[in-house]
Formats: sequence, structure tokens, C-alpha cells
Amino acid sequence: MPARPADIYLRFLQLRAGLRGLSPLPALDPLEEKILESVARVTQKNGRLSVRDMMAHGELGSPATIHARLTSMRAKGWLTLNDTEDARRKQIEFTPAALRHFDRLAETFAQAARDA
Repeated sequence: MPARPADIYLRFLQLRAGLRGLSPLPALDPLEEKILESVARVTQKNGRLSVRDMMAHGELGSPATIHARLTSMRAKGWLTLNDTEDARRKQIEFTPAALRHFDRLAETFAQAARDA
């Protein structure tokens, strides 16, 4: 019997839980996870996201809260803030370690699909 999509996803969650202790990056809190997903969505579309753009996302909290989380995520090694043509604006980008983490998650999802 072929695996249902739900079976693949549940297997992925099991495999992903095993990765948590192996990641060289510290864990993110739930709001940081949402910020990471927002950055990923924009990056996937080859877009650029500045700190100012991120602070405009009211659903993520106040500008001060977002700024504090971005600072935390930089310290944890997930993000960098790079200069743009406007010195007052910083572009949010993933670190190489964050991109490797995404690669491992993708490999884990592919494994879950094969195993199911």
C-alpha cells in the first residue's frame, strides 16, 4: 500500500527530531522560527529582505521585539545583516551554517519519502 502524504510527513518529523542534537546551531524560539520562515520565503523568491522590511511585519511583534530576535539569531549564527547601497538599511541573509541546516532538513524529508 502506498504511503499517504501524512505518513511521509510524520516520518519526517521523527527524523527531524533526531537532527536537533546534531545541529551546530543553537535552537530557535517559536518567534525566531517564524522570522526564519519569513526570511526563507522571501529568499526563495530571490527577493531581498531588510531589517526595516521585517519590522513592518506587525504579526511578528513590535519593531523592538523583532530587532531583539534578529540580534539573537545573529548571535546564534543563523543570520547575517549585510550592508546595502543605502547605509541605513541592512539586508538579512542566511549564514552558510543555516543553509547547511536547510540542506540536512531537505535530505531528511527525502529520506522520509523513501522510507514511507
